[in-house]
Amino acid sequence: MVTEITSGEKLFDISSVCCGGKLTWYYIEKPTEREVQYLADNFHFHTLALDDVLSKVQRPKIDDYASYLFIVLHFPVFDKANRVTTPSELDIFVGENFLVTSHKGDLKPLSKLFNECLIDEDMRQKYMGRSAGYLFYHILDRLVNYCFPILDKIIESIDQVEDLIFTRTVPETVRGISLIRRDLISFRRIIHPQISVVEELESERYPFFKEDPDVYFGDIADHVRKIWDSLEDCKEVVDGLADTSNWLTSHRIQEVMRFLTIVMALIAPPTLIASIYGMNIHLPGGITTGDSLTFILVVVFMLLTAGGMLYYFYRKHWL
Repeated sequence: MVTEITSGEKLFDISSVCCGGKLTWYYIEKPTEREVQYLADNFHFHTLALDDVLSKVQRPKIDDYASYLFIVLHFPVFDKANRVTTPSELDIFVGENFLVTSHKGDLKPLSKLFNECLIDEDMRQKYMGRSAGYLFYHILDRLVNYCFPILDKIIESIDQVEDLIFTRTVPETVRGISLIRRDLISFRRIIHPQISVVEELESERYPFFKEDPDVYFGDIADHVRKIWDSLEDCKEVVDGLADTSNWLTSHRIQEVMRFLTIVMALIAPPTLIASIYGMNIHLPGGITTGDSLTFILVVVFMLLTAGGMLYYFYRKHWL
């Protein structure tokens, strides 16, 4: 059954509330003060919890009240335009026979689950026919599983950079590593605070959760830990790629400097000879007007000096 909620003015449209058995799911996207006021009037939620719903950023937490739980969680959403993972906040009120979810509208798995319950009687009975805790578990399960495709994108990007790091130009690989590192840091910041919240759900027993928390929320906790372990592995790989890129850059600079040093060393003696004989004073063997033989001898001497130095560098394995 789908219900329309009104209080003076219509605060929820007909697609925002879904009833299944004794359980009602209030689904809110981009909450405003009107929706928050409705929650305050009809559920008497704590003022601080309602303020957290309207605030832009709240740390993940669980607040245990007498007749309900207020839970704040963050989930990653990939921003394709900027190629970075950003956090999306989900605020949840869980009571004996109701569940309220509030987010800014970019959590697609949550929207999809609500629409399934809204239009499909079998799905509504499957997810909402038992308890609020069971529905809450499936919401978390879908959102946590949604993290894995985002994680796979990071791993795929790391593999691409790893393949290109020895073949492409330095600026391209440095940019790729920098983008991955920024995305990885953002993802880690999102996931790390969730671990303590999920572990608390796993260990504590709340009267609204009829199911065994060790089984259901333990599964969620295992998934979150797996994501975190994968992020740690990715961090080590990216750090290794960054070190490799820095080493390759340093090596290329050294190769260029070595080549330039050899070139400068080879042209230094001829330059010195040319400078000496370019002085406007009388020198032994100096070139006079029309004396082409002396000029040829000086040039040959320059070439022999450069060739001798080249042979010396070769014998020293400097080339």
